[in-house]
Amino acid sequence: MSIFKNRTVIGVICILLALVICFGITPLFNQSISQKAEIVRVTKDIHAGELITKDMVTTTEVGSYNLPSGLMTAKDNVVGKYAKADLAVGDYILAAKLSDAPAAENAYLYNLDGTKQAISVTIKSFATGLSGKLQSGDIVSVIVADYPEDGETTIPAELQYVEIISVTASTGYDANTGEATGEEKELPSTVTFLVLPEQAKVLAELEQVAKLHLALVYRGTADGAKQFIEAQDALIEELYAEPEEDPIEEGEAADPAAATPESEVTGRISERPASFSVTQRSRRSRMTAAVCWRSGAAPAAERR
Repeated sequence: MSIFKNRTVIGVICILLALVICFGITPLFNQSISQKAEIVRVTKDIHAGELITKDMVTTTEVGSYNLPSGLMTAKDNVVGKYAKADLAVGDYILAAKLSDAPAAENAYLYNLDGTKQAISVTIKSFATGLSGKLQSGDIVSVIVADYPEDGETTIPAELQYVEIISVTASTGYDANTGEATGEEKELPSTVTFLVLPEQAKVLAELEQVAKLHLALVYRGTADGAKQFIEAQDALIEELYAEPEEDPIEEGEAADPAAATPESEVTGRISERPASFSVTQRSRRSRMTAAVCWRSGAAPAAERR
């Protein structure tokens, strides 16, 4: 085309393009990068699994150009959630780094409802903790070597079937008790059980005065483990049930306390021990356990 061979025409076209860029495209670009957006920023270091509170975050205005997608823009949408990863001061918070539930390794601590308790015991040697092979969800029996009362090795009735909810290394982090993945894994230092208050008292005493060995009883489905736990809970309920008082037959003497002065009755009540010690209860429990085992009273899951 001959028109483009004319230098004057080419010059005019270049001038027009320059004007469009300078007064059209450039202002639009400047406007886009000058726009502000409100985002949530970290004001205190937050560790993975930690609950985010109001004093840990704040909102601030930044340029909206080239911001990553998924940024949290409202403080209320961040407070009350759990961090999936470590967050440092000044970091922007992405939705992918937040969770409505605590981290998996800490979830068991948030599921306690007051019925059962979490209690840890020390793994004092490599062998007593099943050579580092224990996992969360395992059902174990707690074998007590050199029992304080009689020096025997026994399984207290309260601790025949106990559920493990965590295996923890000496660093405080839950140990990886699966197969090794190339890196040297940390050996477990403590084991945390989910138990009834009566079992927790027995474990607390035995931790101080006896040697504990953990024997694996069951590893499998949650339904299978539930059978063992239900059998153990039923035994605990039976062992610690309040004894029923014999009804007073017709013609028998009335309650002696009725004929006793109130001051004397009060004195007798105050002299009674508040409760049996854990050791006394454990002794009674071991006797009951022996009867259970001899009679073949074991959960259906174990018999299978």
